[in-house]
Amino acid sequence: MNPNGQWRSSTGARVLALLLGLTLLAACGNVGPSAPVPEGTDGISAVNPRGGDLAAEGTPRSGGTLVMGTDREAITFDPTVQNTNQAALAVYDSLLRIDENGDPQPYLAESMQTTDGGTTWRMGLREGVLFSDGTPLDAQAVITNVQRHIDKVSSPGHLYAQRIASMRAVDPRTVEFTLGEPFGSFASVFALNFTAGNLGAIISPAALEQYGDEVGTHPVGAGPFVLSDWQRDSRMVLTRNPNYWQEGMPYLDGLEFRPLPDTETRYASIENGDVDLIFGGYHTELLRGLQNENLTVYYGPGNGAEYLYFNHERAPFDDKRMREAVVRGINLDALAATQFRGQMARASNWFGADSGYSTPEAEAAWPAYDPERARALVQEYVASGGSATVEYKTTNAPNRVQFAEFLQAQMAEIGITLQPLFFDLAQYSSSVVQSHDFQLAGWVGGPTDVPYPGVLNLMHSGGNTNYGNYSNPEVDALLDQAAATTDEAERTRAYQRVGLLTNQDIAIAYYSRGYLSTVAKPEVKGVVRYLTRDMLFSTTWLDR
Repeated sequence: MNPNGQWRSSTGARVLALLLGLTLLAACGNVGPSAPVPEGTDGISAVNPRGGDLAAEGTPRSGGTLVMGTDREAITFDPTVQNTNQAALAVYDSLLRIDENGDPQPYLAESMQTTDGGTTWRMGLREGVLFSDGTPLDAQAVITNVQRHIDKVSSPGHLYAQRIASMRAVDPRTVEFTLGEPFGSFASVFALNFTAGNLGAIISPAALEQYGDEVGTHPVGAGPFVLSDWQRDSRMVLTRNPNYWQEGMPYLDGLEFRPLPDTETRYASIENGDVDLIFGGYHTELLRGLQNENLTVYYGPGNGAEYLYFNHERAPFDDKRMREAVVRGINLDALAATQFRGQMARASNWFGADSGYSTPEAEAAWPAYDPERARALVQEYVASGGSATVEYKTTNAPNRVQFAEFLQAQMAEIGITLQPLFFDLAQYSSSVVQSHDFQLAGWVGGPTDVPYPGVLNLMHSGGNTNYGNYSNPEVDALLDQAAATTDEAERTRAYQRVGLLTNQDIAIAYYSRGYLSTVAKPEVKGVVRYLTRDMLFSTTWLDR
């Protein structure tokens, strides 16, 4: 550990030789106890991506508590604070929800439409919906909540809430939003996953007035469950909401969430029966779950990917030659064999292959593995006065350490001296990535259900996850155009062009799709989920 509390990887000959040996073996297809790759496939395909077949699962049973293992402790239930909280949509529901085609549909709300091309929107609310404290979910409640995202610049929902010029309650059940300019993707922001700052997660105004800044630990929503006990880093318990708007639901008596940040412990907990369901964060849980006939897996690759951030404003990655060298220097066959047990869903674009936004032209623009060309690019850069010594920053999770050591060996082969630095997750998120304090940084992203706002946040000059400072004015204009239009054909053309340009620029270094999954015992039924793992728990039941 250095004086700043960061862990440096060994760069000794033993580690390098071992990893180069693994790379050679990987090329021969003989690495470790990897599961056989099904013929004709390159990785893991979607399986139950948005949940189970509810109609085929039988008549739901009432009662019981669903016990779940999460990959981290939640920070808050406040939608204006960015964090991952798997319990949030159990407390709030969402005004709109993403359907199986990735389109926003009314859910807690009854309608959402524009008649002028996306500048003015009207949301109709269901009659008689109550928050769990018995107060009505009405137009003013929606306005009060959306205003919080407008007022709070740090809110993950501020990016799209600030587009609103005015809001008014047409009547108790109708909200009218007038935007500063057309915003065809506006409906989607009321249906996002919780982490993204979903404007559709609505808190009781009475609770906001009562608890103020502490409302994040005293959430009051209109979802199927209410928070009844929260012992941080131990367990969180939710119980049935007696005022829930869907008659006869929820089926469960309660939910229990247990934070299990260690990947091995989390998977062991589902395999040995300590919990009924886990939220998988990495490839490890997904692949093991798929190989276990006693478990049910839910996964869809969607958009987004696992990738490396280049800092475009810091040498050496302000030079495209070095970005290209890194991409061309990574042997994806070896990566799949040594890091993904032979099964890796490869990525060469932010957009998923089945999204309609990926094109052959964009795929062809992505640099192929070519260590000789990579070596030449590095030599050319060094000859022009640059340095090929690079710090690589990532988290200290065991699989991230293993990946860093693999990457270190790969880069050594093309003439880049990679110096890994490891951080705990909290420090890494705040002090490294969000502070733009890196040359090269690791990131586990995706899957996402819809392109907006994910790709805009990542690739737009003003995007709030554009930590690598990537900037291309044409990309900015296309992303703005895609967000503004209500014409899906126009949106598709814009996103296809974004995929091509960002690949030509080598904005980030893709290598794999993301692996956010849900793994459950077979007696867990009625699962409805987003590709991000967020679940809507009203339909969930236990067949036991």
